[in-house]
Amino acid sequence: MGNSALKAHLETAQKTGVFQLTGKGLLEFPEDLQRLTSNLRTIDLSDNKIETLPQIMGAFSLLKNLNLNHNKLSALPAELCKLKKLETLHLNNNRLTRLPADFGQLSALKTLSLSGNQFRTVPVQLCSLRHLNVVDLSKNKIQSVPDEVAGLQAIELNLNQNQISQISVQISHCPRLKVLRLEENCLELSMLPDSILSDSQISLLAVEGNLFEIRNLRDLNGYDKYMERFTATRKKFV
Repeated sequence: MGNSALKAHLETAQKTGVFQLTGKGLLEFPEDLQRLTSNLRTIDLSDNKIETLPQIMGAFSLLKNLNLNHNKLSALPAELCKLKKLETLHLNNNRLTRLPADFGQLSALKTLSLSGNQFRTVPVQLCSLRHLNVVDLSKNKIQSVPDEVAGLQAIELNLNQNQISQISVQISHCPRLKVLRLEENCLELSMLPDSILSDSQISLLAVEGNLFEIRNLRDLNGYDKYMERFTATRKKFV
């Protein structure tokens, strides 16, 4: 991309607060964005080839939306955790295996997409995020859901297309969890905690494509209670 084209993008971004440069084969985060740390509310650098993010990331004090889908990121800098206004973070289809230790400091975060990465477990840092609504961890390599998940505040958790064979009963204690997606995993019916059905807030449980027939869900304790929640929620949306 020529300098004049980048300059035009920067000038537009200065006025609008939005910088969008997708599918341009960028190998690194544009250095010139440093000049706009106090302007930008949205950065979209999806569909590039960026491998690392600079420490300057932490200086975008007004940033609300960051889209880095389809890049080559294998790690995130600790500085990213300073983005106190960040509400939406899209990191689908990268090479991430973990989140920074201080990720829980992203106190405004509402939507987090981490589909198509290399996570082997549900990151416990997510449980510190009080305003988190939607977490997408589909298409990773997660094998189990740990006890710590009880602290998760999300309304929807997507774990489709992983390798999950074990789920902690603690998932039933998630205070706001309404939608749990577990399609195409490695779950036996006996590994699905009854309490998800009998004693949780979950009103949509998607478990197609596991190691049991969906109709056998009816045999589990609490199925009737689950169906009451499911039906009540459906009525709201009709």
